[in-house]
Amino acid sequence: MQEDFLDDMKPKPEWKKHWKDMPEFHQEDLTSFRKLFVHFECQQDVDDFAELIGQRITKAPSIWFPKKEPRRYADKRWVDEP
Repeated sequence: MQEDFLDDMKPKPEWKKHWKDMPEFHQEDLTSFRKLFVHFECQQDVDDFAELIGQRITKAPSIWFPKKEPRRYADKRWVDEP
C-alpha cells in the first residue's frame, strides 16, 4: 500500500501527460545482428565481391546481406480499430 502511494508521488515523464487514449504500439527491432567492415585493395576486388554476393556496390556506406529493399513508411497510417 505504502509503495503505491509513493509511486504516485514520483514525477512522470513529460510524454506521459500527452499519451492518453492512444493506440498501443510496439516498435520492431530493425537493427542489424552484426556489422562487418571489408577492405579491398582494388576495384577488381570490389567487382568480384559484388558478383559473389549478387549485389551492386555503390558509394553507399553499407549494404544488407541478403539484400533488403528499402522500407517506406511515409504513405502508411496506423489506426486502432475497435
